[in-house]
Amino acid sequence: MTVHSRYPLLFSPLDLGFTQVKNRAIMGSMHTGLEEAENGFARLAAYYAERARGGVGMIITGGIPPNLEGGYGTKLSTHEEVDEHNKITQAVHAADPDVKICMQILHMGSLARNADCVAPSAVKSRIGAFTPQALDEAGIEKQLHDFVHCAAMAQQAGYDGVEIIGSAGYLISTFLVEKTNLRTDQWGGSFENRMRFAVEVIRRVRAAVGPRFILIFRIPAMDMLEGGLAWDEIVTLAQAIEKAGIDIISTHFCWHEAPVPTIATMVPRAAFTEVTGRLRQVVRVPVITSNRINMPSVAEAVLGSGEADLVSMARPMLADAELINKARDGREDEINTCIACNQACLDHTFGGHRQVSCLVNPRACRETILNYKPTTQSKNLAVIGAGPSGLAYATVAAQRGHTVTLFDAAAEIGGQFNLAKRIPGKEEFYETLRYYQRMLEKHSVSLQLNTRVDAAMLASEGFDQVIVATGIAPRKPQLQGIDHPKVVSYIDAILGRKPIGQRVAIMGAGGIGFDVAELLSHSGPSGALDKSIFAKEWGIDFKNHPRGGVTGVKPQLATSGRTITLLQRKTTPVGSSLGRTTGWTHRLTLTRRGVRMVNGVEYLRIDDAGLHALVNQVPQLFEVDTVVVCAGQLPLRALFDDLTELGVKATLVGGAFEAAELDAKRAIEQASLLAAEV
Repeated sequence: MTVHSRYPLLFSPLDLGFTQVKNRAIMGSMHTGLEEAENGFARLAAYYAERARGGVGMIITGGIPPNLEGGYGTKLSTHEEVDEHNKITQAVHAADPDVKICMQILHMGSLARNADCVAPSAVKSRIGAFTPQALDEAGIEKQLHDFVHCAAMAQQAGYDGVEIIGSAGYLISTFLVEKTNLRTDQWGGSFENRMRFAVEVIRRVRAAVGPRFILIFRIPAMDMLEGGLAWDEIVTLAQAIEKAGIDIISTHFCWHEAPVPTIATMVPRAAFTEVTGRLRQVVRVPVITSNRINMPSVAEAVLGSGEADLVSMARPMLADAELINKARDGREDEINTCIACNQACLDHTFGGHRQVSCLVNPRACRETILNYKPTTQSKNLAVIGAGPSGLAYATVAAQRGHTVTLFDAAAEIGGQFNLAKRIPGKEEFYETLRYYQRMLEKHSVSLQLNTRVDAAMLASEGFDQVIVATGIAPRKPQLQGIDHPKVVSYIDAILGRKPIGQRVAIMGAGGIGFDVAELLSHSGPSGALDKSIFAKEWGIDFKNHPRGGVTGVKPQLATSGRTITLLQRKTTPVGSSLGRTTGWTHRLTLTRRGVRMVNGVEYLRIDDAGLHALVNQVPQLFEVDTVVVCAGQLPLRALFDDLTELGVKATLVGGAFEAAELDAKRAIEQASLLAAEV
């Protein structure tokens, strides 16, 4: 075996006795929505096969329920369903016979999206749609049978193993925790009884599939739940399932309803791996760690610290299917890094039946329908604007073989991303800009910064087509006093170009308004870059590990001391339009910092006294030193109009096309789709 010079641990094989995982990189489980889509399993096959070719050692699929009551429509319990799953396993093994693929068995319990959902007790989840039916003895036996049958069906479908998820608030974890298991029979009460269901699932599945089938259990190593599992209970469970026949333990760090972020971009890289490391010391089987491990250097450091045997990267494999190959080949600067924004992946998963993709990689889950094939007729293209949409269009078009010149009046690429990267907790945006800079170089895009162009100049250059990605301009409300010295645009506020007073009103509570409030209320280093600060901010005690890791721990947030009011014209709750999986974290952070949020606001005027408004039709004066305007955006289309007048073929993309709300996901997706067809 050749030892990799830079990542010797990441690229070392793992021997399970009866089989071998070729390296320590796992594509962790993530539901895509393709399971329910038309021709979805053929698309899933292409999706997973592309990741297999990308160099990963093991793939764990999105969760598949063992029965109808355990999920959302999709399941694995019939031979017809086996045939569908066989498309996936055949495609992965054809792509690389050495890659292992395991199917996750996910029984959602009280979180299942159907009225027939079941749980150990009739305790409704705060985020569940239905109150579950409490299982009787016969019902428990049925669920155990269905777990076993599902695993046997997965084996028949050609999977190398299964992962059984026992965390996150799904069925098995609700047996484990006292607040959701109110039973007094052999399945409740003492922890020995509460863990009986989990242990019995493993014992029976192992008996059914035999010894040469990978069996993984996802354990709630720190569930972030007030009154959750104690450390000694986690150890007891881990050792019991090890004895019952598990091959690998995968550590998980959340209940979906727990008020602690574990997957958002504000979470530091590898924030929870020390918990995995602690568990690794008390079991003999290999242990997987996960959460916010998005670059090979992070994975290698985790393995080097002895905190895990395997590293799971789910969203990073959405962002870049070639992540592991690029690490192996020394092309780290070409990795399209996951920024943990969740906008096209987890927000879609938890927002209902929406297909998953990736903000920085729109091809994710579109492998059969979006491909950047070499062009048969190279064109000379001009792209105006080096923001997200312009960068996406320029790099995809150049990758396909077109000649591309990218113009921008600014001194650096990035557009609005240069604002986002300055917000505490959004430092990962630097990675996206690093990636695009490298792609411009790799695909020979001629980059012309500090260059303001006009229609006549572009027409004279004879470009075959001009792509107008000029972005947006902040909307300036028609309001008396809008030019008052205390009024500051959000751009000036974020860039620090104008002083900000101690008393601040922010006009507009969309994503930009929340970003400005985060920046202006923040004090000290970013928690996203310092795990100890992050733990204090969210009330996590990694050292002592109280129940759930959080019980009795009070969050401590450093603040700037400013008095900030976030204003919204709509009467809906402030922040309700933010992303499903991250919006609550922003609302909670600002609330804890004392930011006041006011809806139903009609702005009247700004003067020396402050901002005059009607709040739900009642006059109110906000006595502030600074008013930051985050009142929407207008598309910058003048260049497009001028080009059209001159008869130059032009196309609008990104914010210049639609500026109602800044949306990098939509901008990059639109630009990539258009560039794939030009």
